[in-house]
Amino acid sequence: MKKLIALPSCNQTLLLLWISSGLLPIVFGTYQVGVGRADMTGPSAEITLMGYAKLTQKGCGIHLRQFARAFIFDDGTTRVVFVSADACMISHGLKNAVMEKLETKYNSTYTFENFILSGTHTHGAPGGFLMDVLYDITQLGYCKETLNAYANGIFLAIQRAHENIVEARVFINSVDVVNANINRSPASYEKNPQEERDKYDYNTDKTLRQLKITRSSDNVVIGAINWYAVHAVSVNNTNCLVTADNVGHASILLEAEYNPNSVIGQGSFVGAFASSNLGDVSPNLKGPICVNTGEECDYQTSTCNGENKYCIAMGPGDDMYESEEIIATRLFGKAKELLLNETSQEVTGPIKYIHQWVEMANQTAQIQNANGTIETVHGCLPAMGYAFAAGTTDGPGEFDFKQAQITDNPFWNLIRDFIFPPEPQDIECHYPKPILMNTGRLTVPYSWQPKIVSTQILLLGNFAMIAVPGEFTTMSGRRLRDTVKTALISSGGDPTTEVVLTGLSNTYTSYIATFEEYQLQRYEGAATIFGPHTLQIYQSIYKNLAEAIIQDRKVAAGPLPEDLSKKNLLSLITPVIFDTAGWFWNFGDVTQQPPDAAKIGDSVSVKFIAGHPRNDLMSEKTFLTVEKQNGANNWTVMATDANFETKFIWKRTNVIKGGSEVEIRWLIRDNVEPGTYRISHFGNYKYILGGIYPYKGTSKSFVVTKS
Repeated sequence: MKKLIALPSCNQTLLLLWISSGLLPIVFGTYQVGVGRADMTGPSAEITLMGYAKLTQKGCGIHLRQFARAFIFDDGTTRVVFVSADACMISHGLKNAVMEKLETKYNSTYTFENFILSGTHTHGAPGGFLMDVLYDITQLGYCKETLNAYANGIFLAIQRAHENIVEARVFINSVDVVNANINRSPASYEKNPQEERDKYDYNTDKTLRQLKITRSSDNVVIGAINWYAVHAVSVNNTNCLVTADNVGHASILLEAEYNPNSVIGQGSFVGAFASSNLGDVSPNLKGPICVNTGEECDYQTSTCNGENKYCIAMGPGDDMYESEEIIATRLFGKAKELLLNETSQEVTGPIKYIHQWVEMANQTAQIQNANGTIETVHGCLPAMGYAFAAGTTDGPGEFDFKQAQITDNPFWNLIRDFIFPPEPQDIECHYPKPILMNTGRLTVPYSWQPKIVSTQILLLGNFAMIAVPGEFTTMSGRRLRDTVKTALISSGGDPTTEVVLTGLSNTYTSYIATFEEYQLQRYEGAATIFGPHTLQIYQSIYKNLAEAIIQDRKVAAGPLPEDLSKKNLLSLITPVIFDTAGWFWNFGDVTQQPPDAAKIGDSVSVKFIAGHPRNDLMSEKTFLTVEKQNGANNWTVMATDANFETKFIWKRTNVIKGGSEVEIRWLIRDNVEPGTYRISHFGNYKYILGGIYPYKGTSKSFVVTKS
C-alpha cells in the first residue's frame, strides 16, 4: 500500500513517489513568494515628461498608465523584494519615500539592503521626483505630486505582494529576441577590443531572461519577471501623453494573457518587463536618418551636415505608437513562449542579500595595462561632457553640440565657468571628456548629481540580481555580469548560477560606458559622470560584494547619501488655481458626440467639458471607460485609460478662466465585438472658492459593426 510519511519541511517540498523498489524522495526547492501590482500613474497634465530633457514636452493626457510590480521572495529565514516600476529611473529620494511607508507598516521587514527598486526607463512619464538639481531642472524643479504618486503606488504593490504570499517554485529561462533592439552608438561599441567583440554575435544583448513563479499547490503561474536590454523610447519627444512605452505595454499584454476578462491593472498574475544594460540600446529599428534630406547620418557624430537635430532614429512602425506596439508585442510573444516552456532551470538554494553605499570619487581599482604593469585608477567627482548636450538619435539635443566631441568651445566654456567652473584636477580626471557641467562641485541650492550610490546584489539560490545605479552600455553590462558570476562561483557559489543585471536601480547616476567607449565621447561616454574608469571601479566593488555574499562576510555599510527631501526643494511648477465650465455648460457635458455608427478600424472621438486632471490623479481608477451594452440597463467596461487603443487627451481652452477640454479617442481593434457602445469620462474640478468635486460625463450610444 502507498504510505505518506510526514517529514519536517525547511524551505523544501518533499514529494514521496512510489516506485517498484520502494519510496523515492524527490526534492524540489520552494520559496514563499508574493506578487503584487498597483497603479502609480503620476500627474498627466502640465508636468514635463522625464527622459528627453525637453522642457516643452509637457504632459497632456494618458496613453498607458504606469504600474509598479512587486515580487517578494522568502526562504523561511531571509526575505527580499524586487520592484519594477514604470518610471524613467529611480532616485534615492523616491526609494527613501517608499522605505518610510514600509517602515511604518512593517517595521524592519523591508530595508534598503533587501529591496531593489528598478525603473523601466520609460521616457513618457512625468518627472520632477529625482530631487538632484540637474535631473529636475527640465521639469521646472521638484514635483511633489509625481513623487507621492510613485511612492504610494510602489508601496501599495509591495503591500499586496506581502498579503498574498504563497508557497511557490521559481524557474529561470532565457530566449533570444533578435528583432527588438539595435545599438544606437555602434561607433563607440567598436572601440572595444576586437577579441572581446568576437565573443558575441551581436552588438547588443538579444537575450530575454525570465524568472517564472508557479504556485506549488496547483502549478499555476502567478508571476514572471523578464529582463531585456532596450530603451523605452519607441514613443519620441514629440509625445505629450503619459505612457509606460514598449516594456510597460509588454507587461500589459502578458498580464492580459494570464488574467483573461480582467480590466488592465487587475488580476492575480503579475508580469514585469524590467530594465537591464540598455545604455546604448534603441528600439528604433530603422536606425537614424537625416530627416531633412533622407540621407544617412554621419556615422561617428550622428549629425546631418554638422547639425545633430536632424539625425533621428525611427521604426519599426509607421508612427511612434505603432512602433511601440510592435516592440511590445515581440517581447510579449517571447516571454509567453518561455512561460509555456517546460525545460526551465529551477532556482534552488538559500536567499541572501548584500548592499553597500559607495562614494565614487573616493574609490580606486587596480587595472592591468597593455604592457602588463598594474595601475591604480580612481573615480572622479560628477561631471557631464559636451556630447551629453547633443542628445542621442532617439532624441537629439539643441544648439551646436554633437556626439563624439572631445574638444571644447570658448563660448560654452565661458558660460560653463560662470556656473560650473572645473578645477584642474577635474579636467585631468575626466580626460578626454571636455567638461560642460562640473556638477560634482556645485552645491547651490543643493546637490546637482549624486556622489554616493547604492550597490547591491540579491541572491536567490543559484540566481543573482545585480542592482546597478544607472545605464550600463551593452559591453559594460557584459563585463560586469562576467565579473560577478566568476566571483560568485569561484567563492564557492553554485556553478550553475545565472546572473542578471537590473538597471536603473535605487540611485540614478546617468551612464556607465567602458573605458574604450569613453574615449570617443559619444553621448553615453559624455554622460558617464564618474570618469573614464567608472566601470572598472564598479567591477571591483561588485566583485567584493559577490565574494562577501557567498562567504557570509559583512561589508562596511558606507556613507549614507544626503536626504534631499529635508531641503527646501525648488519648484517653478504652477498649481491648479481653479476650473470653470463656462457659461451654459456643466463639467462632464459632451461637446462632440460620437457618430451613430462605427466599424472595425475606425477611431471614435468624444469631447467633454473637463476639470484639470491634476485635481485627482485617479489612482487605481480611470479617467475614461469604453462600455458595451449587455441588456437594457447593463453596461460592461471594455477599456480604460490603461488600454493601448484609448487616448485621454487634455487641453486648456482658456487659461484665464480656467477652462479645459478632454478628448477621448478609441481605436476600434479587430477583437472588438459588434454591438452598442458608449464612452464615459470621469474627473474632478476645483471650485474657485475652494474644494475639489467629482463629475462624470457620458456620450450617447453608438453601434459598432464589422464593416
